[in-house]
Amino acid sequence: MPVFVGVAMLAGIGIGKAGGISDYRLTPPIEAIESIFLGGYDFNMGNSLALGVVIGLFLMIYPAMTNVRLEDLGKAFRSGRQLAVVVAMNFAVAPFFMFVLAKLFLASDHEFQTGLILYGIAPCIAMVIVFTHLARGNTSLALVFVAFNSVLQMLLIPVYARLLLGDVDFSTLVVGKSVMLYLGLPLVLGFITRRVGVAKLGEERFEEGRVYLNALTIVGLLLTLVVMFGLKGDLILERPEIVLKMAVPMVIFFAVMFFAAYRLGALLKFSYEDSVAVAFNSTGRDFEIAIAVAITAFSPTVALATVVGPLIEVPVMLSLVWAAQRSRARLFGVERVPTGSPAADSVRL
Repeated sequence: MPVFVGVAMLAGIGIGKAGGISDYRLTPPIEAIESIFLGGYDFNMGNSLALGVVIGLFLMIYPAMTNVRLEDLGKAFRSGRQLAVVVAMNFAVAPFFMFVLAKLFLASDHEFQTGLILYGIAPCIAMVIVFTHLARGNTSLALVFVAFNSVLQMLLIPVYARLLLGDVDFSTLVVGKSVMLYLGLPLVLGFITRRVGVAKLGEERFEEGRVYLNALTIVGLLLTLVVMFGLKGDLILERPEIVLKMAVPMVIFFAVMFFAAYRLGALLKFSYEDSVAVAFNSTGRDFEIAIAVAITAFSPTVALATVVGPLIEVPVMLSLVWAAQRSRARLFGVERVPTGSPAADSVRL
């Protein structure tokens, strides 16, 4: 998997340089889809790559949603302690921790500081499900967390933006649309797929067939990496100082948030699967919302800072998937499932 990730990043950088789209102003995916339906979208290379973000995220999230059972969701909604940890980490810790990191590491660059703070405000509503899935965590529980985060951030993002960034003008409708696109659509289609598949094939045969659906998660992840690095990845080569400015505080943020929530889960006697779901949902940031708000309400430099964010976040989060799996036996006393065993998941890192 690390080899494929590396190849995807290099391929994206190559496409970006060949197509000359490094300075392309990214259209928010929500606006892109709306303009397609209205017949006013220009399918140039840059715009097409922007839509690739939507396609890649869908391919990543949809297979995980086919694993969600209604009975599991009912159990997850009763996991009050786990939910309390996620809400506290996302809304009482994360925005202020990122604010402190931005002030410490980007004190001389106000616009990049603003971009980093904006990146830390909203908890992720999409890719954390995939990372939980890859780490063999509780996907149903992660979905419940995402649903709560989705509702709370629609209410609280304007509050945090005003508190931490001053007078910011943007529509909360952007947040609601993103929730529907990145969470609602894959959830509905995944639920339908499972209902129809189990009805026609039976539970056992459907689970065997999910091997092919799980492969889509990897395809979607690699496509997303190609697209993101195609749009801005060549900045690593041409202006590495931009990436370095963002990388140090972001890596600190992700590592501290993840391991704090992960170890807290172990201390509170959560299962490994629940602790992984808690940790990733406490760590991931909603870069789609950050980019949309930055483009709407701030300068191009602030928007650039938020676009650089996922270039750092995705590889770091994948390394945290690996770290969680490696530490499972030590922290939870549970042996890792041997590769190739019947219980092993088909998606491996």
